Order: sequence, then structure tokens, then C-alpha cells
Amino acid sequence: MAGYTHNKDDHQRRLRRIEGQVRGLQRMVDDDEYCIDILTQISAATRALQAVSVSLLDEHLRHCVSEAITEGGDTAEKKITEASDAIARLVRS
Repeated sequence: MAGYTHNKDDHQRRLRRIEGQVRGLQRMVDDDEYCIDILTQISAATRALQAVSVSLLDEHLRHCVSEAITEGGDTAEKKITEASDAIARLVRS
């Protein structure tokens, strides 16, 4: 079971909202809206995606990584490395 399963509906709702934001951005470009307004909306969509990412990462740490640490051994090391790599990707983005 995925660590985010209990919040799946919330994640889906947030992602649908972000999808709507991106469609709105497409309309703004089609309608030749002011570039600063478009950039402001891009920033909002980016922050929304980052919030979903942080939430998923938190759930991954609390569920998947903590279970792996309880198991110990190679499984724990793999999950910790995987989480560290995910954090590095988020920090770079």
C-alpha cells in the first residue's frame, strides 16, 4: 500500500485544481494576456505543485521509510537513499 493512500482523494483534488490552473495559463497565452500576469499564475501553479510534492514526501517518510527502517538492513538503506535523492530533486527544482 502506498504511503499516501489515506490522503489520495485530497491529492487528486489538489492535482485537478493545478490542472485547471495550467489550462487557465494556456487560455491566457491564447488571449495574449499581459506577460507579468501569466508569470504570476505560473508561480502560483509551481507553488501548488511543490506543496503536493512536499506532502507526498512527508507521507513517504512517515510510511514507507519508517517501515523500511523497522525492517532494517538493505531495505532501510535503499529507502533512505531513495528519499534523499527525492529531496535533492525537489531542492533543485
